[in-house]
Amino acid sequence: MVTYQYRCARDGVLDVRRPMGAAALDTACPVCGQSAVRVFSAPMLALAPRALVAALDRAEKTRDEPGVVAAPPPRPDARPPRVAPGDAARMLRLPRP
Repeated sequence: MVTYQYRCARDGVLDVRRPMGAAALDTACPVCGQSAVRVFSAPMLALAPRALVAALDRAEKTRDEPGVVAAPPPRPDARPPRVAPGDAARMLRLPRP
């Protein structure tokens, strides 16, 4: 069963559970009986991994409230790691592809 959302002009959004693919373009509002049109909404992400939900929330928030950067990120260490003198000689003797 899938939850579909409909919007009634008088009573607002209502949820209707129906089999997948069986949603009509409109349905009767259970409160007032007027026609409620189907609206498309985000899928239920409650079963998604917590990290994914947090990333989606951050991305959604930046749409209206972009983050402000106080300082540039630190520079990565550009120097290659030091190799001990004995290791350099051994590395030269390694077979070449």
